[in-house]
Formats: sequence, structure tokens, C-alpha cells
Amino acid sequence: MNEVVLKTVNLTKVYERGGKKIHALSDVNLQINRGDYVAIMGPSGSGKTTLLNILGCLDKPTSGSVIIDGTDVTKLDEKGLSEIRRNKIGFVFQAFNLIPILSAIENVELPMECTKIPKYERKKRARQLLNLVGLSGRAEHRPHELSAGEQQRVAIARALANKPSIILADEPTGNLDSKTGEQIMKLLGL
Repeated sequence: MNEVVLKTVNLTKVYERGGKKIHALSDVNLQINRGDYVAIMGPSGSGKTTLLNILGCLDKPTSGSVIIDGTDVTKLDEKGLSEIRRNKIGFVFQAFNLIPILSAIENVELPMECTKIPKYERKKRARQLLNLVGLSGRAEHRPHELSAGEQQRVAIARALANKPSIILADEPTGNLDSKTGEQIMKLLGL
């Protein structure tokens, strides 16, 4: 039997802008089992990023539930949401969100800083991940010294740092050439 890792029940998100209600999501129901790979597709403005932000506990739905590994995260306080984000979810953002004053390796280490992983192990894992995405020679470079594709690969390495059970990627190959994009899709198991 498949183990459900992520489930939504009647997930709805309504924004209010200029007195108008915008229904970004309406009664979204989905179930994702451990080991599944799911692509959320649709035109620009269709709610894909909104859905990812809610699934990743970065935003709250207007109504409905998000259940991650059996926990209804819509009922958690900020501390509980932070713990879920830290321990269960890896993010690859469309805009990278790398910290400009940190090197590539420090950006990859960052999610592990709030864990009990010793510093030497964090550094070792970060180096392994940078090697995995083909950036071992760029570990000490800051984001502004990296190409867009290299920044995206650092972001992917960072998303894998805490060995999450869920990886949410918003256009993970959007800034990559086709060859690097294929490598990243293989890395993500797609």
C-alpha cells in the first residue's frame, strides 16, 4: 500500500485586491504518495505558485486542509509550521532566494544550521551536494559571482540539504540551458 505523504482537502485560496476577490485556488483535492513525482502545470496566473506556497507552509489557505505525513498543517502555529518546513520540505524557488553575502557552500549549509547536525557534517554534506549538482569548484563563490544556472543548482543543492520527504520546485529548470536542465531533472528523479 502506498504511503500518503501529502494530501489536500477542498483547498481554497481567495485574495482580495482593490475590493475584488480573486479565487486563486478553488476546492483543490490531491493526494501524493511517497516516491511520487507530480508536475503542476497551467498557464501563468493559474495558481501554481500559490498552491506550492501553501503546500510548503509558506502561506495559509482561505479554507481547506493540507496534510503532510499525517499532520494537518493548517492547524499548526508558526513554530509547528517552521518545524515542518525545516524537517519535511525542500524548496527550489523560481527566484533562487540565495543569501547574497553567503558563499555557495554556506547557502547550502543554511537549512542545516537549525538542526543538531555538527558543523563538520554540515560542511561535508554541503560539499557532497554541490558536487552532485556539478559545482564543487564554485563552493566559495557568492551568488553574484555565479551564473543564473549555477545559482539555480545551488538552490537545488540547498533544497536537498535536510533530506526532505517532499521537494517543492517552482520552475526548477527555468533558468538553465537544456543540458543542465536535463541533469537537474535527473537529480530530482524526473
